[in-house]
Amino acid sequence: MSQYPKAFIYDLDGVITDTAEFHYLAWKKLAEELGISFDRQFNEKLKGISRMESLELILQLNDSLLKMSSEEKVRLASKKNEFYLALAESINEENILPGIEDLLKDNKEQNIKIALGSASENARNVVEKLALTSYFDYIVDASKVSKGKPDPETFTTAADYFGIPYAECIGIEDAAAGIEAINKANMFSVGVGSHEHLSQADYLVEDTSKLDFEEIMKKYSDKNS
Repeated sequence: MSQYPKAFIYDLDGVITDTAEFHYLAWKKLAEELGISFDRQFNEKLKGISRMESLELILQLNDSLLKMSSEEKVRLASKKNEFYLALAESINEENILPGIEDLLKDNKEQNIKIALGSASENARNVVEKLALTSYFDYIVDASKVSKGKPDPETFTTAADYFGIPYAECIGIEDAAAGIEAINKANMFSVGVGSHEHLSQADYLVEDTSKLDFEEIMKKYSDKNS
């Protein structure tokens, strides 16, 4: 196996940019329209999972809504997305998280393939608003996978597209479900956040400003030596 990785696969929310606040406000608005009390603590459960899975968790907070038809659920999920898109209109290059563009540049200079692995159906739109499209060789969004994180499909789909062995890929995530997905894919996992939530990561930094290309290479090499 190569001592040098062939691909980096980045999560979007919490790694490239932080649209989590927009998602939180959009879900909160929808929940309140349904008469459901929704707070930041509950919102933590929605990180890294798909829109429909998130909706199901919210509906479970009110037993009377559990018998809702599939059509109505799709309508509500679309409504949440409309709320989110309205809030996300303001995203621009200033919303790129610290250290991320430097890391992308380092990847490019070393001819390492770069993919985005996101649960969001709006991933491509967000990347365009951040003016980062040129860095990405491939974007995996919700439309390309049938199983969301913690299933590894988001990450394996990117590796398969490049034809790169999973063990020669590095995944970067800020959610426990994402780290689990990377590990299940037998890739090297880089976590961004607290040890409390991301203790399973092969390498952990507290925030994106601490993501250093050479340090990631060293940790990857140490694990595979």
